[in-house]
Amino acid sequence: MEKVITFGEVMLRLATPGFERFGQSGNLSATFGGGEANVAVTLANFGIEAKFITRLPQNEIADACIRELRGFGVDVSGILRGGERMGIYFLEAGSVSRASKVIYDRSGSSIAEIKSGMIDWNKIFDEATWFHWTGITPAISQGAAEVCLEAIKEANKRGIMVSTDLNYRKNLWKYGKQAHEVMPSLVAGCDVILGNEEDAAMALNIHPDGVDVTAGHVEADAYLSVSQKVKTQFPRCKTVITTLRGSVSASHNSWSGVLYDGKKLYKSATYQITHIVDRVGGGDSFMGGLIYGLLTYRNDMQVALDFAVAASCLKHTIYGDYNRVTVSEVGKLMGGDSSGRVSR
Repeated sequence: MEKVITFGEVMLRLATPGFERFGQSGNLSATFGGGEANVAVTLANFGIEAKFITRLPQNEIADACIRELRGFGVDVSGILRGGERMGIYFLEAGSVSRASKVIYDRSGSSIAEIKSGMIDWNKIFDEATWFHWTGITPAISQGAAEVCLEAIKEANKRGIMVSTDLNYRKNLWKYGKQAHEVMPSLVAGCDVILGNEEDAAMALNIHPDGVDVTAGHVEADAYLSVSQKVKTQFPRCKTVITTLRGSVSASHNSWSGVLYDGKKLYKSATYQITHIVDRVGGGDSFMGGLIYGLLTYRNDMQVALDFAVAASCLKHTIYGDYNRVTVSEVGKLMGGDSSGRVSR
């Protein structure tokens, strides 16, 4: 039985209704979300045992978050309680030529104040087969970066697969360190690395050749060079994956991905998402789909990649951070049925 552990911050998400701007409405929709929690929910939906590790305060808001995660089938038994507050993020959804906006309010959150030794990773990793983290976690604080490194080292010691989504967030690196100073030592312990061209450049100082992401269209072959550079710089890495998002507008994106295993560059189909409901969590749903694909279709990298891209494509049609789709729905889209016809 596969058992995936994810570690990071889950936040209270406060979003304006519909496509209204900050200050336009007196109402905000309250839900929860965060990179590693989103991956855990996706995996639980797909029938994989998933355990989410974080630190949350002892209050009713955190209790509600834990109940919600438990309701998705995520194992929350390892969540550490302590600190004063949950992190919050505010979301204003963009439309057409107006980009979405995110405002973070997470300074001093429970996980930002985590310290080395607080989590018993030896116990957490009992019977685990996979560990996932994102570049958001070490961006939160020095303590979070140190605890993340503890987890990676323990996972490496046990022979557990380790994956990361580089997830560069410039607005988070505020504690005196830059991403390229912190991330390489953590990424060195990873077997699977996911990121786009900005993530690789800012977190690892690795730059792809001949890519203009502002042009609204990206070519998969342009990412072979960055994938090769990643594998050269981080010899432990077995698989490098890049998501390819072409932004025609805030409402219309093309979506695909490539996977490099050191021998071949695999390319997925390209989906045209012409009416985005919510793109937040799109990369997390890709990562969750990829982990499921790599665990389920071990000898078929193409199918694993195709599953991840299709799962993430469907997430763009769902409001909130979490991807609430099933394996059969992903399989249907992979099979070419994107009609959206009523199922009855």
